[in-house]
Amino acid sequence: MSRFKNAHPERYKWVALTNTTLGILMATINSSIILISLPAIFIGIGINPLSPGNIGYLLWLMMGYMLITAVLVVSLGRLGDIMGRVKIYNFGFAVFTAASVILALDPFTGSKGALWLVIWRLVQGVGGAMLFANSSAIIVDAFPAKQRGLAMGINQVAAIAGSFIGLIAGGLLSVLDWRWIFWVSVPFGILGTVWAYHSLHDNGRRAEAKIDWIGNIVFAIGLTSLLTGIVYGIQPYGSSSMGWTSPRVLTFLITGVVFLVLFNIVELRVAHPMFNLRLFKIRAFGTGSAAGLLAATARGGLQFMLIIWLQGIWLPLHGFTYERTPLWAGIYMLPMTIGFLIAGPLAGYLSDRHGARILSTAGLLVFGGSFIGLLLIPTNFTYWVFAVLIILNGIGGGLFTAPNSTAVMNSVPPDQRGGAAGIQAALMNSGMVLSMGLFFSLMIIGLARSLPESLKSGLASQGVSPTLAATVAALPPVATLFSSLLGYNPLATLLGSQVNAGVSTAQWNVLTGKNFFPEMITTPFHDGLKIVFGMAFAMSILAAVFSIFRGKRFIYDEALPISQHPHEHLPDMASAGGAIVGEPALDDERGAL
Repeated sequence: MSRFKNAHPERYKWVALTNTTLGILMATINSSIILISLPAIFIGIGINPLSPGNIGYLLWLMMGYMLITAVLVVSLGRLGDIMGRVKIYNFGFAVFTAASVILALDPFTGSKGALWLVIWRLVQGVGGAMLFANSSAIIVDAFPAKQRGLAMGINQVAAIAGSFIGLIAGGLLSVLDWRWIFWVSVPFGILGTVWAYHSLHDNGRRAEAKIDWIGNIVFAIGLTSLLTGIVYGIQPYGSSSMGWTSPRVLTFLITGVVFLVLFNIVELRVAHPMFNLRLFKIRAFGTGSAAGLLAATARGGLQFMLIIWLQGIWLPLHGFTYERTPLWAGIYMLPMTIGFLIAGPLAGYLSDRHGARILSTAGLLVFGGSFIGLLLIPTNFTYWVFAVLIILNGIGGGLFTAPNSTAVMNSVPPDQRGGAAGIQAALMNSGMVLSMGLFFSLMIIGLARSLPESLKSGLASQGVSPTLAATVAALPPVATLFSSLLGYNPLATLLGSQVNAGVSTAQWNVLTGKNFFPEMITTPFHDGLKIVFGMAFAMSILAAVFSIFRGKRFIYDEALPISQHPHEHLPDMASAGGAIVGEPALDDERGAL
């Protein structure tokens, strides 16, 4: 037995926090590292991701990891409640590491190579789901209530910061070789797996329950169908710029809704549900979960829009070649990460003393206000203004995330922590996938209003034949978005070649230069940004409303035997003043325990 497993609780809690933070950091870095690395990956395996037959590979590599994580985290969190959170967490480290090795060893090229990456990326997502589902519960088990805010703040900072660190890491590693994108996780995965096995132990209360197989299956079918429909909804269909009316997408969406409704019915009737819907009767849990989902959706959409904004317009206008824009987009977004790194742990520390309501609500208002600021600046902005706005966005996100997560986890019974952590991770990852479908669709709507005419007239002015100019202008705007996201020169991709375009060398140099396309798309893109950031602002304000109504600070009373407050009979917290039966309501937001 390792000396860590026999360590004093004061020492063990920091071991648990460090290991789980490493796990979450690794999982979230890998959720975004591939976004910047996609051009290098597709060049490495020898396919064009923008060809009609390959768009599916592009979408699944972008979104498959988050989709599979969103689908499985609740089940794996509940499994941790039953079998042991550390056991599932440790296995997650091992699965994640093994999948990273197999991804890096992809033996194929072309479509086979892409399919290999998609499949094993999904397996990597299974390992990530195990880490996501149990890390928060392990931290809450290890730390006393008066320090959980600080601990959760550090952990949540790693979770959010990892998604931005992944952008920079992907840009740097893809310059060396695309396989390093996957190899980089292996040494950390091995370290984390061995360390977790020798240092972590289950000290939480286990649930005496059976696995809810019916609930697991119905939930997996429902959420997978719904999120898959969203993935395919942003692809063109027929003459439409998006696929929301295609029979395949409608079938996925309807199936998803039907099965999720059925899942709610099943979970209210089984003896040991995987997704304890009664937890939502706890006001702090229900309102905090709703606020977290809305914030995750707004944040996910922001990340993709900023990448496209920087890579497709701002960086080329400021002298960067399209090949260099992925890396520099990550670098220029660093202020957002810095804001989160500053605010997250501080907000977690303060929430241990003052509660979550004021901090989280204020954070959401700052978060939402930054979207208004981004709407008001010109598309070709002055960088320091942009940096101030995104650092405010990061500060607002940090002020909200750690206190909110701590309040949600503090509010549930000890034997429900794994399931509760799984629910929170499912909402966060579902919000990310939802945001991609929602915000891409809103941006496409904005672009479709003015981009075709702008493209057509701009191409014609440089000698492109009216027929080809009309053909390119009629292409779905999603092709332009993906070109920018991948760091490709959009017009070089859309026109094909100088010969195909039928223009002189001078005209071709203008068309494919750093300024022509960004200047042409500036106005249409800003039209799309108004819709996207307007929606993100509305989500932030709605999340702030949920945060306000979370009630006074309270912590579930672990001193009581679980038989005295079984989760099957959790009260409606709206009428309980924010305290569980058996636990005194705290007098104010500070709340002496």
